[in-house]
Amino acid sequence: MSRYGLLIDYDFCIGCHVCEVACKQKHRRPAEEWGIQVMEVSPEISGGKLYYFPFPTDHCNLCGKRIAKGLQPACVKNCQAGVMRFGKIVELVEDMQKKPRTVLWVPH
Repeated sequence: MSRYGLLIDYDFCIGCHVCEVACKQKHRRPAEEWGIQVMEVSPEISGGKLYYFPFPTDHCNLCGKRIAKGLQPACVKNCQAGVMRFGKIVELVEDMQKKPRTVLWVPH
């Protein structure tokens, strides 16, 4: 059985927070609960460049009901910069090798 995950290319995230909003709306999350949260990594920490990093939390289940219907998770569907990709872990790992700043997230 294939396992699925979320590949995030944080080199191109523009920090628009649309993934957060899409998740909150889809799951009707309260203001203090996040399924995915965009974190800012300051230039002082990252060596001169400002990075934004969409970080899935323990509340994220990759929109299980959406993927059961053949749809993308809400965060992936609505990402304006196209920095998130949902798919089988083995396929995402192959894509990771082509991009320098990616993170693979797999829910438990």
